[in-house]
Amino acid sequence: MNAVEIEEAISALAEQPFNGGEFPFAFLQAFGNKETTIKKLRAGASNSSDLGGVLQRSHIHIAVCAPGAVTKTLAALKASPATAKAKARFILATDGADFEAEDLDTGETVACAYADFPDHFGFFLPLAGITTIKQVRDSSFDMRATSRMNRLYVELLRDNPDWGAAERRRDMNHFMARLIFCFFAEDTDIFSGKDLFTDTIARMSERDSSNTHGVIGELFRAMNTKREARASAGIPRWADAFPYVNGELFSGSVDTPRFSKIARSYLLHIGSLDWTKINPDIFGSMIQAVAEDEERGALGMHYTSVPNILKVLNPLFLDDLRARLAEADDNPRKLLNLRNRMAKIRVFDPACGSGNFLVIAYKAMREIEAEINRRRGEADRRSEIPLTNFRGVELRDFPAEVARLALIIAEFQCDVLYRGQKEALQDFLPLDAQNWITCGNALRLDWLSICPPTGTGVKLHGDDLFNTPLDQAQIDFENEGGETYICGNPPYLGSTWQSDHHKSELKAIFDGRTKSWKSLDYVSGWFMKAADYGTQTSATAAFVSTNSVCQGQQVPILWPLIFNTGHEIAFAHTSFKWANLASHNAGVTVAIIGISNDPARVRRLFSIGDDGNTVEKQTENINAYLAPGRDIIVNKASKPAAPLPKMIFGNKVVDGGHLRLSRQELGVLDLPAELSSRIIRRIYGSSDFIRGEEVYCLWIEDSDLAEARKYPGVAKRIDAVRQLRLSSRDASANQMASRAHQFREMRSAKHHTIVLPRITSESREFLPVGLIDDAGVISSQNFGLFDEPLWVLSIISSRLHIAWIAAVCGRLELRFMYSNTLCWNTFPIPSLTEKNKADLSRCAEDILLAREAHFPATIADLYDAESMPADLRAAHDRNDEVLERIYIGRRFRNDTERLEKLFDLYTKMIASPGTAAKKKKAGASA
Repeated sequence: MNAVEIEEAISALAEQPFNGGEFPFAFLQAFGNKETTIKKLRAGASNSSDLGGVLQRSHIHIAVCAPGAVTKTLAALKASPATAKAKARFILATDGADFEAEDLDTGETVACAYADFPDHFGFFLPLAGITTIKQVRDSSFDMRATSRMNRLYVELLRDNPDWGAAERRRDMNHFMARLIFCFFAEDTDIFSGKDLFTDTIARMSERDSSNTHGVIGELFRAMNTKREARASAGIPRWADAFPYVNGELFSGSVDTPRFSKIARSYLLHIGSLDWTKINPDIFGSMIQAVAEDEERGALGMHYTSVPNILKVLNPLFLDDLRARLAEADDNPRKLLNLRNRMAKIRVFDPACGSGNFLVIAYKAMREIEAEINRRRGEADRRSEIPLTNFRGVELRDFPAEVARLALIIAEFQCDVLYRGQKEALQDFLPLDAQNWITCGNALRLDWLSICPPTGTGVKLHGDDLFNTPLDQAQIDFENEGGETYICGNPPYLGSTWQSDHHKSELKAIFDGRTKSWKSLDYVSGWFMKAADYGTQTSATAAFVSTNSVCQGQQVPILWPLIFNTGHEIAFAHTSFKWANLASHNAGVTVAIIGISNDPARVRRLFSIGDDGNTVEKQTENINAYLAPGRDIIVNKASKPAAPLPKMIFGNKVVDGGHLRLSRQELGVLDLPAELSSRIIRRIYGSSDFIRGEEVYCLWIEDSDLAEARKYPGVAKRIDAVRQLRLSSRDASANQMASRAHQFREMRSAKHHTIVLPRITSESREFLPVGLIDDAGVISSQNFGLFDEPLWVLSIISSRLHIAWIAAVCGRLELRFMYSNTLCWNTFPIPSLTEKNKADLSRCAEDILLAREAHFPATIADLYDAESMPADLRAAHDRNDEVLERIYIGRRFRNDTERLEKLFDLYTKMIASPGTAAKKKKAGASA
């Protein structure tokens, strides 16, 4: 369940007659608990409450009490030994009249009437696995409004199926946008009189809803008619109280879908909400969900929290504005210069969705401007920051409409906050007629025509606020000649998930620049368009992106093209989770990357430290791997450039499965023990190795072939392999038919093999490297180091190495994709002394012994991030400490610092290949 669905369930619970016996179970069910979980709690199997309530381990202790005893019961829940033992995060007490709860982790509390507890549902979202950052908790109104709008939307489509058809869906979305404005306007005095819109509908429409659509249509018509024209237009007297809003919001058809009694009830319920609490920062994303379909979700739309957006906007330009404000202090001239500068700034989001980035940028700039006005003694001065300087492109019409509406609401709220209600109202209506959010495909449009470097001197007034012409450059910037900042959260879409349509858009941008563009993520198109835009005018751009554009094969394809335009990476935030509002959703791993052609900008690199805090590093340059250091591309190498032994593929089988056997199939062969010991070996594919699955193979030397063929089961398998290889279209497989009793390679160790699967889960903190003895062999799904020293396993197991492969190798979907030529042969290490090697060997032994202590647990079991044994984690921690001290004499603070050192070593290593070769020879002989 997502937050909106949870709100619906909680609200439905509050509307039902209170049932004390059922309330705890219904409450938990509303937060997504499965029926089986509820059944166990009812039966007492998982309910360990010592107060006759319901206690769900690690979550909540709920008690229903006698009237008037809520506060006392909450105190008892807090003091309960069972609450502490079960590590419950929340306690909740209610008597059906009052409602009290506490978050025991934070100390925050809720106390309200029972009927009002849905207003605080965001407080409890951790029960559904949703991390409740403050902004999410504070957005409870937006979620409640969204929930109700969604109910109304669904009900209207049920009664008006023609409005749900493709040709009328835009009309439906337009209608919903008009309603949003009316609900906001009636609660903020834009309409004279509290609840004017809702009360008029309640009073003038029949209870059976037969004329509700007509009443709403007349209200919309009134708001589209100037005062002096109303008599001739026949506007009814009961609608005359509504102001002229401006024809561009309510112009065109006033056709309204028909309402059922239920839909009318939903409409009145929505109007009863307090719309002064609307938060345009995220409301756009929330209300967009009302009309959302799977296509938009597939394009990469994510709930965007304010702190995450500020990770883009602050280093892009807001930090600089705040710094200039601090520098100006109370100097009137400097303050005036800053205000004039801000009036010319244009912010452009070419994937604006419902306008989150634009709204937050606008509100942040208004806050700075208000402080300037306060210091200059001009607190009630009208804003000089025009909405038309906040431009966007959005593919779908409804989000584009909502984006414009969200900006209008944000402007009004800022005017109320900084100038007062009276001044805000007198300047608000009629609305400006201009369109400045373009509905179109950002990768197909010319950005210079939408956000030109200078104004054209012509202002275009559209016929409809929501009818957006593509020649929007005709809408002049009110203050031209300023800075341009491009930002946003474009759709990501890895190459595997792109449709032919997406591919054609990337082709139009990259064809002729690189032959490898098909491997790029969809978001790369926005980076390239931004760089091209920057060649025509000074601009800085920053996008949220999947971190894969700065990893592996995409780096040498995309970033040389960006750098060739004169742009550099101005700032970046390395990988972090961009969570959304779906429960148990870890979010996609993203990076924020800012590019600029201004050489004077300070390069700022943000990353998450090992302690979980954000670390900022200022550096001379940020390379395409988002590490401090020179611009460099890590290319495949046929041999290790550092003093490391050779890593090679395991054995390629090409057998159709006939040379491999399960334990049961091995028994059917009925081989004598002595022969079995010579021709049967345990074989490890990547999954077999990680999961501990037993798979065997025929491993027949030429000298054993004649004896082995005496056994029908063996002979049958060899003949099947021969037939398969002869029938193959692969010439090399045909040649192997004469050796049908063997794999293509016959690589094995005399003592031991260090095994590394080629693909491993991103969720593992450490690579699943391990050791097998001389009786085992590995398939080509693994890499192997045969009879090499144990200190090699220590290096592969380290966080240093996984940081390197995450950067230079990249991922296959969400898994690490290891390459010996790219990950191992390029890995930089300092020269190791014999003592270093001995220390690392002991660390490797400790890791192996810690695993052995948990036999028969498999690597998959042991390296589960949530259940990794403490002693194994400690062994890895010691390993990292020993290795990192060899590199810099202490532990690294985070992966950014690790990569900085590794790239520095790599640069030196490839600059002196002769020296590196000598080191390699010395290392291999150790």
